[in-house]
Amino acid sequence: MVFVSKESTSGQQDPHAQREADKYENPIPSREFILEALEEAQKPLRLYQVAKIVDVDEDDEERFEALSRRMKAMVRDGQLIRNRRGAFGLLKKMDLIKGRVLGHPDGYGFLVPDEGGKDLFLSEKEMHKVLHGDIVIASVIGEDRRGRQEGAIVEVTEHNTTQVLGRLNHEDGLSWVRPNNNRLTQDIFIPKDGLLEAKEEQVVLVEVLHQPTARSGPIGKIVDVVGDYMSAGMEIESAIHAYGIPNSWNEELEAELAKIPDEVIESDLKDRKDLRGLQLVTIDGSDTKDFDDAVFAKRRKNGWRLVVAIADVSHYVKPGTELDKEAFKRGNSVYFPQRVVPMLPSKLSDGLCSLNPHVDRLCMVADLTITEDGKLEKSQFYQAVMNSKARLTYTQVHEMLTDNKSKYREEFADQLSNVEELYNLYKVLKVARAERGALEFETTETRMVFDENRKIQEIVPVYRNDAHKLIEECMLMANVATARYLKWHKMPILYRVHEKPLEERLKNLRTFLGDFGLTLEGGDEPTAHDYAKVSEQVAGEPHEHLVQTVLLRSMNQAVYQPENKGHFGLNYEHYAHFTSPIRRYPDLLIHRALRHVWTKKGVENFDYNESDMVDLGQHCSDTERRADEATRDSVTFLKCEFLSHRIGEEYEAVVSAATNFGLFVELQPLFVEGLVHITELGEDYFHYDNARHCLKGERTGKVYRLGDRIKVQVAQVNLDDRKVDLRFIESLTEHAEPEATGSDIEESSTDEQSSDEAKPARKKRYYRKKKRSSSKPKAD
Repeated sequence: MVFVSKESTSGQQDPHAQREADKYENPIPSREFILEALEEAQKPLRLYQVAKIVDVDEDDEERFEALSRRMKAMVRDGQLIRNRRGAFGLLKKMDLIKGRVLGHPDGYGFLVPDEGGKDLFLSEKEMHKVLHGDIVIASVIGEDRRGRQEGAIVEVTEHNTTQVLGRLNHEDGLSWVRPNNNRLTQDIFIPKDGLLEAKEEQVVLVEVLHQPTARSGPIGKIVDVVGDYMSAGMEIESAIHAYGIPNSWNEELEAELAKIPDEVIESDLKDRKDLRGLQLVTIDGSDTKDFDDAVFAKRRKNGWRLVVAIADVSHYVKPGTELDKEAFKRGNSVYFPQRVVPMLPSKLSDGLCSLNPHVDRLCMVADLTITEDGKLEKSQFYQAVMNSKARLTYTQVHEMLTDNKSKYREEFADQLSNVEELYNLYKVLKVARAERGALEFETTETRMVFDENRKIQEIVPVYRNDAHKLIEECMLMANVATARYLKWHKMPILYRVHEKPLEERLKNLRTFLGDFGLTLEGGDEPTAHDYAKVSEQVAGEPHEHLVQTVLLRSMNQAVYQPENKGHFGLNYEHYAHFTSPIRRYPDLLIHRALRHVWTKKGVENFDYNESDMVDLGQHCSDTERRADEATRDSVTFLKCEFLSHRIGEEYEAVVSAATNFGLFVELQPLFVEGLVHITELGEDYFHYDNARHCLKGERTGKVYRLGDRIKVQVAQVNLDDRKVDLRFIESLTEHAEPEATGSDIEESSTDEQSSDEAKPARKKRYYRKKKRSSSKPKAD
C-alpha cells in the first residue's frame, strides 16, 4: 500500500510521508516538512500554528502530542530554537550558531560550529554556564579587543560531561574536586553525603548531578575512589577519563564475542585464495603484540611482485554489531607508555586478527606489480588465508641486511631470500620517493625506560633504520593502490588527506627562509617537491634541523574525508589507509568497501554514502586527535615527575619553539621540555617574530630562535599543570640576525598542528597561570 499524505493548509505535501508511514502506525509530519513549513512562514510559530500548517488536528491528542515531542527533539538536536514566547524558529533565521564548546585552560573557550567556519570566542563569564564538550546554541554579539567574533550562549542543548576524574580538596567545611582535564576549569562541589569516605588528595571519579549555570557551579557526588595521586599508572587513568576514551566492553559485546570461534574454521575459507604456502613474514617492533601486516616480495623479469597481506578484521566485525559500534566509538587504539587501550577486544586484536606466526589467519591482500623504476603498474585485491612463516623485528632484519655474520641470517635462513628481495625493492622505492619529491624528515623519537615502581629510569632515543623504512614503503604502496582501486570503482570512502599549506603560513615560511638566502619555489601552490628542494639545499648545514622544523610547522594536519584532495607531504594524488584495521576504524571502512566491490552484491548493512563519509571522517579525525592529546598528556606528566627530582640541576638545552611569552627548550640528554620565561632572558624588551620563529631584544638586538643552544637550570615543576619552569644561565649559540619586526602571536582555539605522517612536536601555550572559576566552589 502506498501512503500519500493529505495536503497541508499550505497546499504542500510531506515529501517523506511514506517513510514516516513505514516507521509509525500513526505517522506525523517529517522533520524536513516541519522545517519547510517554518521556512515558508518566515517567522517563529507556536506549536498550534505549526500543527495547523502541517495538517495535525489539535483534537487528535495522540498525533498532536507526537508532533510536540518531535519538535522538542528538533530543539534538542539544534534544528530549531524555542524563544521566550514559546514559539519555534529556525537557527539560521535568528543568526544563531550551534556547535561544541572547546574549553581553554585559562578559563575562556570557543564554540566550534557544526557547520564549519571560524570558531566563536566565549568569554570566561560565558564559560561559567557550561563545561568543555557541551553542545550549545550561541549568538554573535560582536568582536573582542583582538578582533575575534565573540558569542553569548543562548541555550545548552546537550551536556556531555557526566563524569569527571580529579583530586579531592577540603577547606573550611567545603569539599570539591578539581578536574584533571585542564580544559575543565570549574571545580565540582561535593556535598557531605556524596564524599564516599574519600580522603583529601585522592583521585576520585565524580558523577555530575547538577550542571553549571550562570549563577552556580557544577555539583556532583563521588562514585569511585581511583587511588592516590602519585600511584603508578594514575596518569594514564587520568588521561583516559579526562579525554573520554572508552575503556570497557559491555555485556552485549562480550556475548557477541563469545560466539566467534577461537580459531579459523573451515567455513571461513570459502571463496578465499590459499596463500599458506607463500613466505609471508611480519616485521614489527620488539614490543608489538598485534600484527596488522605481512609482506612478501619476488623479483620478476621487469620489476617486482609485492604482496601485502592485512588482517581481515571486516570478516569478524560486521556493520551494525556491538563490536562495530564500540570500534566506531573508539575510532582507534590509544598507545600509552606500557599500556594500550585497544579499538578491538584482545580476542581479535591479539588473537584472530593478529597475523601471529605459524597459525592460519584470514587476510585481505594487495597483490601489486611494481616496475623497475619503482612505479605501481597494476594491482589486484582479494581475500585469502595465510600462515606467517616468521615474526621478525626491525632490529633482527636490519642486522640480517647489514651483517653477513649475523646469527639471525642462520636462525631465519628460510626467510632470508624474501627479506633480501624486500630490501632490494625498498632501495628502488626509495629512489622513486626522492624523484617524486615526497618529504622525509629525520625526527628523533624517544622511549621511556621504567623501574620496578613504574617511574622513569631514563629516556632514550629511538632511531629508524632501513627495516622500518622498508615496511613503511610497502605500506605506502598498498595504501596508494587501494585508494586508486576504490576511486576507479567510484566507492564512497575516507581518503587520508593532507592539504597544501595555508597562504599565511607560506608567507611566513618564505620570510624565514629568506634570512638564510633560501627560496621556496612553486608560487601560491608549492608542491612537496619544492619543499624537498629546500631541504636538500640545507643538508649538512648547521641550520639544517632549524629549517626542517620550520618546514614541518608550515604544513596542515592530515585528516580523514571523502573528498580526495591528495596527500601533500607524500606527494600522492590518491591516498587512503588500508593497512591497520586492528587499530584504525577508517581502515576497517576501506576493507568493507573492497568487499562490497568484490561481491557485487555488497556487504550486509553496507549502505554508506558521501554524506555518511563526511560524518565518519570528522569523527575519526576527532578520535585521532583525542588519542594524541591523551597520550601527550600522560607522557608530559611522567616527564614532569621525572624532572621534579632534579630541581636545581643544570643542563644544556635546544630551543624547540619560540613564543611571545618565552622559549620552549628540550633538555639534553633528557629529551624533556620546559619553558624559559621571557623575563629570564635579560634586562631588555623582547619581541616575538612569528615569521622568523624567534625572540629579539629591542635594546640589545639579542636573538633567540629555534635550534639555538642555551644553558638552563631546573627551577620549578608543577605536576598539576604539567609545567617545567627553567632558569636561563647563558647562551651557547652566537649568530648574526637580520633586522626583524616584533609581532604578537595569535591565540586560537586549537594548537598549531602539522602533518600527521611527519609527527612534528606541537607546543601548548601552557605558561599562563591557570585560572579557576573560584578558589572555593559555591553551593547554590
